[in-house]
Amino acid sequence: MINQNIQRTKYVIGDFVSSNVAWFCYNCLRYALYPEHSGFASLGTFLSSPIVLIGQLGFPLMMMSIYYLSGYYNDVYHKSRLQEVFTTFWSTGIVTLLIFFLALINDTSPRRRVNYEMICMLWSTLFVAVYAVRCMFTSYTSHMIKSRRWSFNTLIVGRGSAGVALGHKLSTMPRSLGYNIQGYVSIPGENDVKDVMLPCYTLDQIQEACHAHDIEELIVVPTRQNPESVLAAVNRLFELDLPIKVTPDHFNVMLPKVRISDMVGDPLVDISSSSMSESGKNIKRVLDVFLSVIVLLILSPLFLAVAIAIKLDSHGPVFYSQERVGYHNVPFMIYKFRSMVQDAERNNSPQLTSNNDPRVTRVGRFLRKYRIDELPQFWNVIKGDMSIVGPRPERQYYIDQIIKRVPSYALLHQVRPGITSMGMVKYGYAQNVDEMVERLKYDLLYLENMSLINDFKIMVYTIKTIVTGKGM
Repeated sequence: MINQNIQRTKYVIGDFVSSNVAWFCYNCLRYALYPEHSGFASLGTFLSSPIVLIGQLGFPLMMMSIYYLSGYYNDVYHKSRLQEVFTTFWSTGIVTLLIFFLALINDTSPRRRVNYEMICMLWSTLFVAVYAVRCMFTSYTSHMIKSRRWSFNTLIVGRGSAGVALGHKLSTMPRSLGYNIQGYVSIPGENDVKDVMLPCYTLDQIQEACHAHDIEELIVVPTRQNPESVLAAVNRLFELDLPIKVTPDHFNVMLPKVRISDMVGDPLVDISSSSMSESGKNIKRVLDVFLSVIVLLILSPLFLAVAIAIKLDSHGPVFYSQERVGYHNVPFMIYKFRSMVQDAERNNSPQLTSNNDPRVTRVGRFLRKYRIDELPQFWNVIKGDMSIVGPRPERQYYIDQIIKRVPSYALLHQVRPGITSMGMVKYGYAQNVDEMVERLKYDLLYLENMSLINDFKIMVYTIKTIVTGKGM
C-alpha cells in the first residue's frame, strides 16, 4: 500500500524547488546576456533588488497554481511519459507568457529578436528544470511499481473464469502493473470458480473487505455479458470512492468516451471518473467555486427579498433541504428556497411535482418558473457536493426505479451533479419516472461529451431559460 498524499507532496515540493531554481538561473542569465536592461552595476545588486526578490518569492507560487490547473498532481502513479512531457511543456509555456507580460514587458528591447530570446530563454530554463525533477520522480516510481516494491491492494469484482484468469495474470507478470490482488467479489448471476486461493466475498461484504485489506483499486471483470447485473454491481461500487476499472474486452456496455488507464498488458478502462482531461476537471472545479462565490455575493439582496416574500406568503421555513445522491453515489443535503407548503410530502412519501400542483405556493410558482428556488445550491457547489453544470441529482427512491429500467444511469455517478444540466435545458422538469428516463438520455449524452465549452453552452441556455421564464 502506497501513501498517495506523500507521493503527491514530493511532486509539489519538487516543482516548487525547481521553479525557484529556474527563476534564479534565468535572472542570472538575463543579467549576463543583457546587462544593459538591468540598470544595476553588478549581479549581486541586481539579484538583491526588491523587484527581483519579490519575483523570486511570488512567481514560483504563480507557477504552482498553473501546475495545479494542468492536472499534473491528480494521478501521481499512472503517469504517461509522453503526456508528462506535453503537460510540462505547455504549462511552463503558459507560465512564461504570464511572467513576460506581467513583469518583463518593461524590460523589452527595441530589437524584437532580443525579446524573443528572453522568452525562449525563460521557457527553456523552466521546462528543463521542472521536467528534470519530474522525470526523476516518475522514473523512480515506475521502477518501484514494476519491481513489485510498491503495489496497490486490489479487489477483482468478478469471480468467474475471466476474473480469476486476469487475477492470476496480474499476479505473475514479469513486470508488475502494481496490482496486488487481495481477493475476489462475486457478481450475482455468474458461475463462480471454485477452489480459489484468495479470499472471496459477496457484494454485500465488499465494504468490510475494502477496510480489512486497505483496498485502493477495484477491477470489474464480468465473465457473462449481462449489462443489467454488471451495471447494478458497478453502481454499488461508486459509494466506496475508489478507482474502478474494467476490461474492455469483457465489458462492452460502457460509454465510448472513456480513459484507458493502462497500455501495458490488458488495457483497463477507468469508469470512476469522467473522460474530461485532468486539467479540465481542475479548471471546472476552480471556476465552479469562483463563480458560486460571485453569484452568492451579487445576489445576496435578492436572497433577502425572496426570504421575506416566502415568509409573508406561507407558513414555514425559508429554505428547504432534501437528501439527494451525488458524486460516487454519496448522499448529501441539497438546498432550495421553499416553493411548496410545509410538509408537502406527508409520511415522507416521495412525490414529484406536476403542472398546477396545489402544493406549490403563489411565490413558489414564480420562483420555480424563473428557477430562483435553485439559487441556494451555489452553496452546495462551494461545499463540493455539486457542480454548476452536471446531471441533476435524484433521490434514492427514484434512482432505484430508473436503474431497473436503464442500468446505465449508474454511470452518472462518475461526476458531481449540477445545478443545471443538458437534461434541464433540453427537457426540463420531470413529473414522473417515465419522464426521468426520457431526460436521462441527455445526461448520458453530456457525460460522453463533457468539456468546458459544453458547460459554457449549457449555462448560456440556462440563463436564456431563466430570462424567458420557460421553467415550470
